Amino acid sequence: MKVLILCTGNSCRSQMAHGFMQSFDKNITVCSAGTHPASRVNQTAIKVMKEAGIDISGHTPKMVDEYLKEEWDYVITVCDDANETCPAFYGKVKHRLHIGFEDPSHKTGTPEYILSEFHRIRDEIKDRFYKFYTQHILSQV
Repeated sequence: MKVLILCTGNSCRSQMAHGFMQSFDKNITVCSAGTHPASRVNQTAIKVMKEAGIDISGHTPKMVDEYLKEEWDYVITVCDDANETCPAFYGKVKHRLHIGFEDPSHKTGTPEYILSEFHRIRDEIKDRFYKFYTQHILSQV
């Protein structure tokens, strides 16, 4: 089973989803990428994932073009429909899904508020990707 998770910068939401999916099942090949990858993974995303017991500090943002020639069981976009255009993926894909989330790196306010938004969105990602995992991946085993 191969899952590719896409967003624009591949520095926050897609990296958190990548970390959670890999934690659910080590036998799944999980990758993440973006159309305009950032230079590094968002440090607050690394922090809140570490608090959840998942280390994504070794992840690096990747360009979606690296994965176009591969075959994927699932390609999942995680951009928030209201604010962004999700990347299109033209590779060989069995199933395309959209599971959108707000981008916590765009939140403004006090450091406490921003951190609380990272926690909220991290938890949403965990819940919705676990639901995807149980409904789509486990049902095929």
